[in-house]
Amino acid sequence: MAANQTVQPTPDITEPDITKTAEPAASPAPAARRRASAGNLAQGAEVIRGYLRTLPNSPGVYRMMNEAGDVLYVGKAKNLKKRVVNYTHVMKLPNRLQRMVAETTTMEFVTTHTEVEALLLESNLIKRLMPRYNVLLRDDKSFPYIKITRDHDYPQLTKHRGVRDKAADYFGPFASGSAVNRTVTALQRAFQLRNCADTVYATRTRPCLQYQIKRCTAPCVGRVTPEEYQAQVAQARAFLSGKSRDIQAEFARQMQAAAEALDFETAARYRDRIRALTATQAHQDINVEGVEDADVIACHQDGGSTCIQVFFFRGGSNYGNRAYFPSHDRNLELPEVLGSFISQFYDNKPAPRLILVSQEPAEQDLIAEALSLRAGHRIELVEPKRGDKKRLVDHALVNAREALGRRLSESASQARLLEGVAEAFGLDSVPERIEVYDNSHIQGTNAIGGMIVAGPDGLMKNSYRKFNIRSDIAPGDDYGMMREVLTRRFSRALKEDPERERGTWPDLVLIDGGQGQLSAAMEVFNDLDIADLAVVSIAKGPDRNAGRERFFMPDRPPFGMDPKDPVLYFLQRLRDEAHRFAIGTHRARRTKAIGQSVIDEIPGIGPSRKKALLHHFGSARGVERAGLADLEAVEGINRTVAKKIYDHFHPDG
Repeated sequence: MAANQTVQPTPDITEPDITKTAEPAASPAPAARRRASAGNLAQGAEVIRGYLRTLPNSPGVYRMMNEAGDVLYVGKAKNLKKRVVNYTHVMKLPNRLQRMVAETTTMEFVTTHTEVEALLLESNLIKRLMPRYNVLLRDDKSFPYIKITRDHDYPQLTKHRGVRDKAADYFGPFASGSAVNRTVTALQRAFQLRNCADTVYATRTRPCLQYQIKRCTAPCVGRVTPEEYQAQVAQARAFLSGKSRDIQAEFARQMQAAAEALDFETAARYRDRIRALTATQAHQDINVEGVEDADVIACHQDGGSTCIQVFFFRGGSNYGNRAYFPSHDRNLELPEVLGSFISQFYDNKPAPRLILVSQEPAEQDLIAEALSLRAGHRIELVEPKRGDKKRLVDHALVNAREALGRRLSESASQARLLEGVAEAFGLDSVPERIEVYDNSHIQGTNAIGGMIVAGPDGLMKNSYRKFNIRSDIAPGDDYGMMREVLTRRFSRALKEDPERERGTWPDLVLIDGGQGQLSAAMEVFNDLDIADLAVVSIAKGPDRNAGRERFFMPDRPPFGMDPKDPVLYFLQRLRDEAHRFAIGTHRARRTKAIGQSVIDEIPGIGPSRKKALLHHFGSARGVERAGLADLEAVEGINRTVAKKIYDHFHPDG
């Protein structure tokens, strides 16, 4: 991309009224950029200085990129020109920013009307681009909510993730799926709302099991009037909106009235509903007196790492908590990490009206203003100093401190194990990325290759990959499958990252198998001209006994390890995880294949026609053997479709 080109925000960025900057700078120029290389601090500063002449004195967002076009850093500024000029005073920058400037070969800018809009765009771009030098919140899993629909005479109560529908009410977020499942079950017992889909509801002719176990009043077959059902819905909404005590008091009053009228069956039903609501509240392990809707965010920093605990309170109830460990430079101070975390955390989820924090984040007022602008109403960001709110924050802070302690302890153990791996295999340095490969198949069918990845922080499940074996390999040819998997993996690596700068190349390749699998792997690496990659195969011991594994490496006799060696146990776990991943993927593919037949391969044959054909002929083999006239006799199959089916099975006829 040319140095003087400006990029508009991409269409999926929906921040308010962001405009394009004026022409940035005449390039310092292209020649200077070409001369700038990673590690050259002076030339990196020269590249940045070349943009200053025409940069505006207005708010905006800037991106710094390296020679490969990767975004190194996304920043926002109240005054773009004053902010960017700081990067040219290289001797005043910390080491982290000096490394960033040294790698910078080009920049891009977007101006905004206000600094708040710049902050919103910055957090959006950071989450989308994941720049190396920013604080990164790896939070790609959405939170679950409870959903009550509004577009049906008999609304549905269910768990929901993902995009929201305007024709529904949402209550949450809940910190985990188990928390929301537990609450949904209690609500069904207490208010007996349906959880079936509208399509299922429309086809019911008799009550389902939910009615039999007293979790639904069976509106599908008219066992409850619309008015009675709407009363149930109103009670559920009131309970989820923080009026739980009022609802329980009403249930208690009705239970007492039924008991006094000697209607003990009705009284028992109200007793069970009260118990269901009480069970939900029994999971509240924090006193939330005076707090209705709020998030409590507490952070603790130690050893260059940070843990941020978020507790969710809605309607006066604790909906659980979750710990986050954002990725950042070890020298960043806590306020800056917390400010970046909050900006990114609420980029894709609604913020409550009150956010309690353990300490003031950097640019607290600006963040609160940005969140208020996005939400359309005022949001407070407060560090409580005393009282119940302070006790809530202190409780969350204890959880953050303990969670970080556990993580650092696990990381230290992991580091020792990786050091042991380096020593056992004679590696030049401690491996940062280990890739483990395994295959799974049944006599060559539905063959799958699996790759798992481990590093200093444990298993890196986001990096796992599966490979559907495509080539025409003889059934059971494990060596051929391994060759295909490794060829595809490392051919792509050579294409996408030939200089090995992105951290996607392994320091150690571990293969499940013996000398044959090792030889197959080395053939691939020799063909691809990859000569500096550590490769080890791990074979199960005699009678497949764990602890008697044999290890195979190029130019080294096979060897074993002490059965009590923790490093051996670590390698066994990696091997077993690769096997679990490969066989799990294989089973999923096999299960999918079982539900398919040769009829699925015929264009234009949908579920209804497939069902009619199978009912008429009894099997897919019967359809294949049928004549044209027999096919035409099937209900819903006209002559044209019958001819298409016949021709599919008799292409030469």
